[in-house]
Amino acid sequence: MDSTTSLHPYYPLDAQIDGYVPNEASLLSILTTAGVGATALLGATFTLVTVIRPSLRNADRLAILWFVLSGTLHCFFEGYFMVHHDDMASAQDFFGQLWKEYALSDSRYMTSDTLVLCMETITVLLWGPLCFLVACLILSQHPLRHPLQIIVCMSHLYGDVLYYATSLFDHYVHDRPYSRPEPYYFWVYYFLMNFIWIVVPFYYLFQSVRTISDAFRALGNTSMQRKDR
Repeated sequence: MDSTTSLHPYYPLDAQIDGYVPNEASLLSILTTAGVGATALLGATFTLVTVIRPSLRNADRLAILWFVLSGTLHCFFEGYFMVHHDDMASAQDFFGQLWKEYALSDSRYMTSDTLVLCMETITVLLWGPLCFLVACLILSQHPLRHPLQIIVCMSHLYGDVLYYATSLFDHYVHDRPYSRPEPYYFWVYYFLMNFIWIVVPFYYLFQSVRTISDAFRALGNTSMQRKDR
């Protein structure tokens, strides 16, 4: 075994990760801070939405929370990776330590992998801002909500499928795993945390497609009724 394999905890063991420094904060501290931050964000968003539009349906309030959370993660958390991908291994700020913990399930985030870096850059620059725009359109009940919701949901579905496919292909075809062998890292970090961005976007994609379909059906029925007069 190469002597460099003991310099970091990531897989594959021969991954070139220069300057790795273990996290200073404990896992409990990192996850607690992340949980408190997410709760504060969602609580502030829910309060603001309630004040601005108290008559908004609860289903739309939940949709706003989802898109605000997604936009925040894309623009700020993933934006951190886009900016700092070259020196992630030595980072000791909160986002850096959080990324180093997540990278135990996918070391590509420690090696500036081309696909991951390009995918995250597009997510930060396009899909993050679009999430915030969709949240605003839901709040204002704007008719563009559903066409743009379809676009952002499709982007999430496509990105997640590509993310899974490339990693698993390397794992099973090239025998090059990016996740540590402990099931926790694969099933909780890698699979579950990303699978959420398949399930929820699929729901909102279906919602928008059904809403647009119903609108065109109603328009067609109205047109037929006018012709029959």
